[in-house]
Amino acid sequence: MSEPRAAEDVARLAHTNAVHEALLAQWRKAMDLVGPGPLAPHFIDASGAVRGLPAAGRWVDLGSGAGFPGVALAGLFPALEVELVESRQKRATFLEKVVREAGLSNARAICCRSEELRPGAYDGLISRAYKPPEAVLAEDGARLLRPGGLAVLLLGDGGPMVAPPGWEPVEELRYAVPDGHRRRVLLRRSG
Repeated sequence: MSEPRAAEDVARLAHTNAVHEALLAQWRKAMDLVGPGPLAPHFIDASGAVRGLPAAGRWVDLGSGAGFPGVALAGLFPALEVELVESRQKRATFLEKVVREAGLSNARAICCRSEELRPGAYDGLISRAYKPPEAVLAEDGARLLRPGGLAVLLLGDGGPMVAPPGWEPVEELRYAVPDGHRRRVLLRRSG
């Protein structure tokens, strides 16, 4: 498993976030990337979502949209291969620009639907506001992840999530976001 190397990785994530934020501020209205309001909460949430993940191998961010949290994942873990999957061409074009300008040689934007991705091709999957968690696991995680692969779900600050059949709970982490808390639920695909 890849562990971030403290200061070096935090500095790389800060650089990635700065480039990402500058591009997002420039493109947000023309591309309808994020709603009104400050951008900082999106970056705080994405950074909290990826810090401390036991991430290794090839990962996919489904419904990457404006790049949350996949860009932060690629920025923090340079040994990962991260695919930012977005079905809308203009958003995928934005993601390509972020990847290029942030110097994320370990990431690439892909304009396609999740159903078009190769089954069993990933070691990890992350998504934020893509589909309901149960659908992410049943429709995407079970198909896209290798046995033993990890699925990261980002949920509101509700009750504990019960792992559905075929999934083993690994951890549940609660972290602060500007409007309260978010939960990062990490599950491992059985079999």
